[in-house]
Amino acid sequence: MKKIIVTLALLVSIACAMNAQVDGKAIGLRFGYGAELSYQHPLGNANRLELDLGLSNWGIALNGIYQWVWDLSALSDGFNWYAGAGAAVGFHQNFFGVGILGQVGIEYNFNIPLQLSLDYRPGIYVLPGFHSSYDGICLGVRYRF
Repeated sequence: MKKIIVTLALLVSIACAMNAQVDGKAIGLRFGYGAELSYQHPLGNANRLELDLGLSNWGIALNGIYQWVWDLSALSDGFNWYAGAGAAVGFHQNFFGVGILGQVGIEYNFNIPLQLSLDYRPGIYVLPGFHSSYDGICLGVRYRF
């Protein structure tokens, strides 16, 4: 029993040490299956909220994703990876849709206030009488402040 407690304590301390430090807010653009205005707001040391307002061939959408951020400085200082889940609302012609989405990605924070990210975001929209799913890889370019 003592070995199990020591092992769990060690795993928890390693996981806590691996959490990235979320450095302030960021605003910019995400490019992929359309273009989105993107804003990131920290919600703690290793969590943040990302809000994206986008246009695509589907229509216009507002996405909100809660993200967990982990340190990848073993690759190089400034690297993080993140995963999250959230919701979306969108408008297409005369239809209003509500959706759920996920996200996983990697980012690099330069020594200047610039952040580049590459992520994969699958989502499912439900429209009255119409169901739509999408996924894609996007490049994000943000100014950190």
